[in-house]
Amino acid sequence: MSDPTVPFLPFALPEIGEEEIAEVVDALRSGWVTTGPKTRQFEGDFAFFLGDDTRGQHLHCVAVNSATAGLHLALEALGIGPGDEVITTTHTFTATAEVVRYLGADVVLVDIDPATLNIDPAAVEAAITPRTRAIMPVHYAGLAADMPAILAIARRHGLKVVEDAAHALPTTSAGQWVGTLDSDATVFSFYANKTITTGEGGMLVTRNAALAQRAKTMRLHGMNRDAFDRFTAKVPSWYYEVVAPGFKYNLTDIAAALGIHQLRRAQTFQQQRVVLADAYDQALAGLPLLLPPRAPAGEQHAWHLYVVRLTDDAGIERDRFIERLFDAGIGCSVHYIPLHLHPYWRERYALRPEQFPHSQHAYERMVSLPLYTRMGVGDVARVAAAVRAAIP
Repeated sequence: MSDPTVPFLPFALPEIGEEEIAEVVDALRSGWVTTGPKTRQFEGDFAFFLGDDTRGQHLHCVAVNSATAGLHLALEALGIGPGDEVITTTHTFTATAEVVRYLGADVVLVDIDPATLNIDPAAVEAAITPRTRAIMPVHYAGLAADMPAILAIARRHGLKVVEDAAHALPTTSAGQWVGTLDSDATVFSFYANKTITTGEGGMLVTRNAALAQRAKTMRLHGMNRDAFDRFTAKVPSWYYEVVAPGFKYNLTDIAAALGIHQLRRAQTFQQQRVVLADAYDQALAGLPLLLPPRAPAGEQHAWHLYVVRLTDDAGIERDRFIERLFDAGIGCSVHYIPLHLHPYWRERYALRPEQFPHSQHAYERMVSLPLYTRMGVGDVARVAAAVRAAIP
């Protein structure tokens, strides 16, 4: 049992400042609390944060109420449907794959690179069939997947690419921000434990104006004009048309108000996470642990997660290790239970652990330690001491 006299260190906490609070209050007082001017500002700020690419093409940013919604909208706009296959990693949260099933298409799960825990490009290419329409890489823990290799595969086979960048703000690949690569769409998450938060929320980013317009239409019931356009026009215009059976995926101005200021702090937050990750690396050196991989030289890791793996000589099972950390007042988690182990995915596609040896091996040994900007290096030292004490 955990010691009630020892303060509990949670796995994650958001950092909300006075600027965010004031912006939310301003939204509440404005009378416009659903999708409106602050959402538009957040979308514009996000495009500015990422910047235009070297070709000067405009980035279209579509704010949504979750990254799940953004992934669904991106695939829907690309025309993914029954009979199609979409390749993604087994080592992800179910949202990455479930959106494919929303559209009646099939998911093809592949294994990971054992060093990076990101999707293995060779496994992606081996899984391509005549039905394959798209690839969905996941930037695990904030480290970019091998996007040059994945984009090259997509070009060779005429496939679409939608990046699940829920962990990857701000992350770089090949010297560019994730969100500005040559993929068809990139989707970020602003869930409560992410690198910036709006409580719930996400952002779909694309250079494809038609894709962006379709996503904007489908995020609000398939209407060709949203409420902000209709109710703020200089000439009253209540008329709209439903052009498709859309969804209810819009982000509120209350949430966007948080995002405006969280985004301004994104780089500072990332720098704080680097300090904490460096402190972990030093404090855990020499233990029977495989520490998280670093980004290649010149690249940036978002450090959404700090995931360690017990080595074979650790002398303790992962679940017992987690129990000992909890008893010491340390919150932790596991990212992820691979999709091939969940009943729905296992049974639908007759999946077996031996099909995904790297993901399975990593899962059985991995633990996500606390990493968030309200922590200090003293908290890291406390976690490291608990880790040392937990290992026999």
